[in-house]
Amino acid sequence: MDKTMKLGPLIFAILAAAFSMSSCMRNTETESTPTEKKKHLEVVLRSQNGDYWKTVKMGAEVAAKEFNVTLDFRAPDDEGDVKGQIALMEQSVSSGPDAIVLAANDYKELSGVVDDAEGRGIPVVAIDSEVESRKARSFIGANNYEAGQMAGQQLIKLAGPKGNIAIVSFKQGERNTELREQGLLDEISKYPTIKVIAKVYTMTDRGTADQLTQGIIEKYPHLDGIVALNEISSIGVADAIQRMNLQDKVKIITFDSTSEELELLQEGVIQATIIQNPFSIGYLGVKNAVEASRGKKIPSRVDTGIKAIDLNNMFWSDNQKLLFPFIK
Repeated sequence: MDKTMKLGPLIFAILAAAFSMSSCMRNTETESTPTEKKKHLEVVLRSQNGDYWKTVKMGAEVAAKEFNVTLDFRAPDDEGDVKGQIALMEQSVSSGPDAIVLAANDYKELSGVVDDAEGRGIPVVAIDSEVESRKARSFIGANNYEAGQMAGQQLIKLAGPKGNIAIVSFKQGERNTELREQGLLDEISKYPTIKVIAKVYTMTDRGTADQLTQGIIEKYPHLDGIVALNEISSIGVADAIQRMNLQDKVKIITFDSTSEELELLQEGVIQATIIQNPFSIGYLGVKNAVEASRGKKIPSRVDTGIKAIDLNNMFWSDNQKLLFPFIK
């Protein structure tokens, strides 16, 4: 018999045995290496209301889909509820997530629960507002001091280098408040003929902002401009100015880019607004938290930028992407 014919069955048997061993090895590897569990993140925001926080949430959800993680969102009804947010953070820590993304309602008061989370091996990434804890892995948000400076520059540009102005802020002692105020005051101090005649705090309440603005104007009828330092305060100021029919007299510089603010900008009630990038803040918060949960080194700070928007530039294509990041 031909030697090739004799070797044929032997070669076939060897190949079959090799294939069988390979299959067994693959099966063993598959069984011994289970699929990595999908990571879960907790996102604790300053408030569950307002266009700004809805956009932050949208950015976070896009990142969660991209990086294949699940999210649970928690937030108090309003930004003034610090104790409520601390309780929500404690719930998040107790649930044992892989990481937490936090927009703190108070710079100092939230530091303890952040330390607790990190002590349990849960990385915390701060977004939008800083927290007084060295254990927070990163801060992602705007430079609030520079935002205050930019608001001052817009005020000078639109109201002129002299006159009486008022500052309508949101929460005394709050980190973002302090930084925006300081940037604004430092910019204004370059113009000795500008006088800050009033500074009030609204506790992030629209009705309070309205009432305080009316009180300022009644006391100081020769008011030239108002700088409102957050979204809710901005709308409340605009309410009072419209009701008192002073939109052609008092210049208003606001913060953020809600749909209501953009309408008021087009109507000439608001002259300019300083916008952040809430979509990127939410997206990058989740992205960096995922990387931290995987043991990767993340940047200690990420500046997401600011921009001044007025009626002249709000329709520029680049600005439209910032104002409406969720529209393709």
